[in-house]
Amino acid sequence: MQAYDVLVIGAGPGGYVAAIRAAQLGFSAAVIEKEDRLGGTCLRVGCIPSKALLESSHKYEEARGELAHHGVQVGSVALDLAAMLKRKEEVVATLCKGIDGLLAKNKIARIRGTGRLAGPGRVEVTGADGTKSLLESARIILAVGSSSIVLPGVEVDGGIVGTSTEALSYDAVPGHLVVIGGGYIGLELGSVWRRLGAKVTVLEYADRILAGIDADIASEALVQFRKQGLDIRLGAKVNGARAVKSGGAVVECEGLEPIHCDRVLAATGRRPATTDIGLDSVGIQPDKRGYVQVDGLFRTSAAGVWAIGDCIPGPMLAHKAEEDGVACVEGMKTGHAHVDYDLVPAVVFTHPEIAAVGKTEEQLNAEGRKYRKGVFPFRANGRARTINDTIGKVKVLADAATDRVLGIHVIGPAAGDIIGEAAASMAFGATAEDIARVCHAHPTLPEALKEAAMAVSGNAIHS
Repeated sequence: MQAYDVLVIGAGPGGYVAAIRAAQLGFSAAVIEKEDRLGGTCLRVGCIPSKALLESSHKYEEARGELAHHGVQVGSVALDLAAMLKRKEEVVATLCKGIDGLLAKNKIARIRGTGRLAGPGRVEVTGADGTKSLLESARIILAVGSSSIVLPGVEVDGGIVGTSTEALSYDAVPGHLVVIGGGYIGLELGSVWRRLGAKVTVLEYADRILAGIDADIASEALVQFRKQGLDIRLGAKVNGARAVKSGGAVVECEGLEPIHCDRVLAATGRRPATTDIGLDSVGIQPDKRGYVQVDGLFRTSAAGVWAIGDCIPGPMLAHKAEEDGVACVEGMKTGHAHVDYDLVPAVVFTHPEIAAVGKTEEQLNAEGRKYRKGVFPFRANGRARTINDTIGKVKVLADAATDRVLGIHVIGPAAGDIIGEAAASMAFGATAEDIARVCHAHPTLPEALKEAAMAVSGNAIHS
């Protein structure tokens, strides 16, 4: 059997990053991946392709009317969906090849096949042709990611009724797309196809969209999405969805007439991909949701087995998985590891963008924590005015006694970029005054963060 110091099952953001860090620390490392392309769901059929389509569809929508506000007349605008999808694939392919190069640069072995625990210190790999081989390692990292959750009664066929994977590659713009789920994935991909001409109906079971996002921010987003043309129905319990012989699909909702549409996107969350990976062979029992429990060093209950990313509790986000991967391997080397899950930023790449880090107002109220709030609207920001993108605001929540920042929430232009400064500030324990006293370049969008921090103490200058 081939042996490695560190053996990683899964080459997504957590897995390949863990392998690279292991190599940097002097371990011999290998990653096992069943897909031809490295990068996991995020790179192949998730974050990267969806953002490519969001950018392209936004440009298409701008060209159809918004550019006129800047004095740019473009005449007739036509959609070339094939070219748009080709560009998306080129972006994905380039980044996937980049990971191949990183593995080669760091002398990391890439093992093709499906990895499965096969007892203490062993992993069985099944190749595409069915051949099996055994690998050995004293340090096995589970980085198996997650898979889409499909509601009972929703008959996914990979065509008319599908998940986000299929929604990234429709060969034509649906006349009517029904999205089941009002979370990040559903709203992002729903926005893509609405911009390209589809009628989009979003069915959300809860009484709000974007669970986990500050309610005030989510409410403002709901208003904007509806203005854009998304038909968002709250409190909609989906009992079933299926393709029909006459063409298209039908979606059945409790208390509503059946909805006939061209395609259905099931976007109701994700679950850990921990079934059939041999957990029983080493005595690991996942919880009822499928998560593998780990300690502060990412060690599972089985000696020699660690776990990171989507298969352990915490936000199911690529950047969280990367942090897990680095911390896990550094823990192997030093005995110390830490990831602050309270400071993992989240971004929704709709328009307007939505981003958050830290506590929401609802969480602080539930905890009985006294806080002060500072809000600054983008309509009062010079840069937002110059780019004609003034919808939204920045909100800073700070401890009422110490002024330490507890949460920052943004809806508006470049929210995903602004939240980086917010996360860094909070990681160093910044107070609202600390942020307020940092000189920000003018005119820039992050000035809105500075002003919101100033507003915590009632000292905003431009509002």
